[in-house]
Amino acid sequence: MNPNWYERHILPRALDYACGMSAVGRMRQLVVPRARGRVLEVGIGTGLNMRYYDQSRVTHITGLDPALQFHPLARERIARSGLVVDLVGLSAEKIPVPDASYDTVLITYTLCTIANPQAALLEMRRVLAPSGKLLFCEHGRAPDASVQRWQERLQPVWGPLAGGCQLGRDIPALLRAAGFTLPDLQTRYLPGPRPFTFNYWGETLASTPDSA
Repeated sequence: MNPNWYERHILPRALDYACGMSAVGRMRQLVVPRARGRVLEVGIGTGLNMRYYDQSRVTHITGLDPALQFHPLARERIARSGLVVDLVGLSAEKIPVPDASYDTVLITYTLCTIANPQAALLEMRRVLAPSGKLLFCEHGRAPDASVQRWQERLQPVWGPLAGGCQLGRDIPALLRAAGFTLPDLQTRYLPGPRPFTFNYWGETLASTPDSA
């Protein structure tokens, strides 16, 4: 199969199906409604979060995603939602906006595919207003050693099939290294195969600049 054809035609629908399952939707519902004010959604993908925003709290949304093939699905969901959303076809390692531009940065099932997650998180911290929050819901490294070993075994096959998704990224460590604190970090396995289903979610606060 031609890899480009797969990435253009099969991968968006496959990821949309996987990321739209009911258990994943329930996790989104725990996080997305907390967004307020000016929102940057990093990795907007196919727009699966649109249905969960609280429109009374949000003034404007910028959706950032380098995978342009996902945007037609995102546009359909944005149109149905009635939200004001600007789509930007760029990755998060360099976000083309001034410092302190957003009240909320939202990432859901995104850090697993960013090539340089540390650079991206530092950029997210830069564009947050001083009183802003980063909201997150991500899958990643499981706490059980046996599951971690399966994540490592599966990664060489899973990554190319899933758009570069990394099963075993340590989400709390990445957030803390970028200067965020995690006052309400929550974790659990979702239903399904454990190498794919360990979730982290909550909201972060920026540490002082000296602690980054």
